[in-house]
Amino acid sequence: MELRIVATDLPGRSCAPGPGFPGADEVHGGVQRRGRPGELLGLRPGDAPDATWSLECAAVRTPRGVDLRGPYLQGGPHARFVYLSWGSVDRAGGFAMFRRAKLMLDAVEPETVEAAVVSGVLVARLGLTDGRGNPLCAAVRPPAVTWSAG
Repeated sequence: MELRIVATDLPGRSCAPGPGFPGADEVHGGVQRRGRPGELLGLRPGDAPDATWSLECAAVRTPRGVDLRGPYLQGGPHARFVYLSWGSVDRAGGFAMFRRAKLMLDAVEPETVEAAVVSGVLVARLGLTDGRGNPLCAAVRPPAVTWSAG
């Protein structure tokens, strides 16, 4: 099965300073691999018009319903999420993470998950800029994200 994340409204290449945070330049975002915080899928510049990430996952039936599993899905059974990591990229290409958003899969309606198992695609649509104009962070659930079967 494919988990497709379709993102718009990226925050730009700079992040303003705030309490306890000096700000950041050359902002990029990507999907963090489970157990490997430095390994990111599809690193995109913060000023891109949009971003799409496609993650392969398995839909496993359990007594509690469908559990999604895969190398980019974090968390335990039925409490999975995807980390969208934000960081600065230096001239050598090094990535220094400064915040993350948790795209919560336990917030997907069971009917939507079942339809996605049939279609083979679960789609998340969201904007990646928070109310202050910075990269989206914290737990992301509806209405900040819309889930559908592909």
